[in-house]
Amino acid sequence: MTASVLVTGKLLPETMKALEKWKIETLLGDDLTETELIKKVAEVDAIICPLSTQITAKVLEAAKNLKIVANIGAGFDNIAVNKAKELGVVVTNTPDVSTEATAELTLGLILDVARRISEGDRLCREAPEKFTGWAPTFFLGTELSGKTLGIIGLGRIGQAVAKRAAAFGMKIIYSGHNPKDYNAEFVSQTELLKQSDVVTIHAAYNPDLKHLINEKTLQMMKPSAFLINAARGPVVEEVALVNALKSGEIAGTALDVFEFEPKIGAALRALDNVVLTPHIGNATVETRTEMGRMAISNVEAVLAGKAPIHPVY
Repeated sequence: MTASVLVTGKLLPETMKALEKWKIETLLGDDLTETELIKKVAEVDAIICPLSTQITAKVLEAAKNLKIVANIGAGFDNIAVNKAKELGVVVTNTPDVSTEATAELTLGLILDVARRISEGDRLCREAPEKFTGWAPTFFLGTELSGKTLGIIGLGRIGQAVAKRAAAFGMKIIYSGHNPKDYNAEFVSQTELLKQSDVVTIHAAYNPDLKHLINEKTLQMMKPSAFLINAARGPVVEEVALVNALKSGEIAGTALDVFEFEPKIGAALRALDNVVLTPHIGNATVETRTEMGRMAISNVEAVLAGKAPIHPVY
């Protein structure tokens, strides 16, 4: 009997093509409700889902034939993992594949906010009369060469960012639980915040990191410093960040993730010294193709009675 696989998000055409060996059901949408999912999962053998799909305990309990939830993404906080483990349902993710794409975006965000690229683009489009020609003091930004980059979390992505930043002539410092053998200086988080011209967050998220960047820690940063977050939104307390930007406690920020995602606060959107991107850290054709392939390989293995390739427990 052909296995049944529920896909809860739009995937690349080549990924959907590779799924044709199974009976495929789709349920698309970024805000699928628990009720919608429960109606669909009763007979499925596998679920392939993006981070935006909440696979709750009730959804898992309703899926009587379910053998695997294959998450497309390195994170898996959208899945009730403990309930899955209790029910004997395998949960997998797509680790490590996002490294290069996210590091590239991070450097793009740093360059953008430091050199005021998006701000300049808005000026040229919306108020071109303000550009009257080259002038010595017009639209000044900040160079990266000779500046200090502070990386909170020097894992794979953090190291990939450090490698790229070093090519710009930046000094690299980092904080985290464990010093690593890498061409960067390990410092306390307090020292990192005090010393850095750019602070970028790449720590793997857990609830203990909620509001790691808050009113108190923002006050430790230089008034000329920039904050970059392409990790997880709740790491940064949005209200405190807005206040710090308005008061001049820091010079600017570039965010790919948001505390109340997908909602982006109006106060953030109104500030010129803020660069915003819609959670596109690993949004490249190459990375998303590989993520789809990895999810399918996990489903193939489990449905064939083999061990999953990328289990989360």
